[in-house]
Amino acid sequence: MNPKKIHIGLIGAGFMAKAHSIAYAGMPMFFWPAPAIPVKKMIVDMNEDIARDAKEKLAFEAYSTDWHDIINDPEIEVVDICTPNNVHAEIAVAAAKAGKHILCEKPLALTPEQAGEMYRAARENGVKTMVAFNYRKTPAVQLAKKYIDEGAIGDILDFRGTYLQDWSAHPDSPLSWRFQKSICGSGALGDIGTHVVDMLRFLVGDFKRVNARTATYIKERPLQSGMTDSLGNLRVDQDTPKKAVDVDDQCMFMIECENGAFGSIEATRNAWGRNNYITFEIHGTKGSIYFNYERRDELQVCFADDASNRRGFRTVYTGPNHPYGDGLWPIPALGIGYTETKIIECYDFFRALQDGTEASPNFRDGYAIELISDAILESAEKREWVEVKEVE
Repeated sequence: MNPKKIHIGLIGAGFMAKAHSIAYAGMPMFFWPAPAIPVKKMIVDMNEDIARDAKEKLAFEAYSTDWHDIINDPEIEVVDICTPNNVHAEIAVAAAKAGKHILCEKPLALTPEQAGEMYRAARENGVKTMVAFNYRKTPAVQLAKKYIDEGAIGDILDFRGTYLQDWSAHPDSPLSWRFQKSICGSGALGDIGTHVVDMLRFLVGDFKRVNARTATYIKERPLQSGMTDSLGNLRVDQDTPKKAVDVDDQCMFMIECENGAFGSIEATRNAWGRNNYITFEIHGTKGSIYFNYERRDELQVCFADDASNRRGFRTVYTGPNHPYGDGLWPIPALGIGYTETKIIECYDFFRALQDGTEASPNFRDGYAIELISDAILESAEKREWVEVKEVE
């Protein structure tokens, strides 16, 4: 039996569109028989030259400069939102009302209010959703979840997580949309910190309250022409006009979880020497787990019931005997990349569409993380502990 074909409309033609397009092409090759065959029907960008080029480069059947063309196309069943954050809500609500399933890049929205609107629109119209926190799809992270759920490290006591980058540490890296609150909502917190929030919420449990500090180190940056995101790779001359930065360069916060565990998260884009340094360390009553995304085939584990002369961290290399291993590479440590996490994300989403189950993480998770982010920013402003609101 041949898998069903599902038509995709993708909005936004930047680097994330490339990642998603590769995932659509590769998913059936990795996970066969595939839950469905993605058909790249239409790509949209408001710049016609970019949209036209993306159609050819990413192998879509058609392009447009108006995202409403995707909403209004009766053949398109899935809307994929890869735009800057400020238009996520408008597009997602329209897609939900049109009965189309939605994959949306993170963070879900600018505010909890927008995220709640997106969540309710999807729920009321019976559409499936996924928010693209793809790092939790890394097999080693899924293996950590398996160990925790099995009780291998006992009750979780505490944890710490980091997401450190240096792409914006140079003061001449330009003012992309990621430094403008009206477009991105928040800086390092929303851009990268929410990835760690998602992973630790997935592994440890719901957050109860937070105590945060934020900082903006570079107060103004050179203006960037156009919306194309250079991620700090573009350098400008001294005559380029500058504009104020109104979001955080760094955030650090303590967390207390509903289950009693506590810990901390740090996120910054100003850490020289750090490229994509996502880490977590979780301590339990029976052992510990450590993960570093820059060594993403590895999970470091220590079990308290090992003999005392053998106790210590050991390295488990993920492979065919671990989560998603049957669809990936035939031997451990052969190499998992960013693309594979997107392929797994795509597989999980289309499997949910086929099975009629809820994808994970979905808009409810994205809404919960927006409520956490809002509490973090409020705490940083008030310089006190703030309770995290519950999803309504």
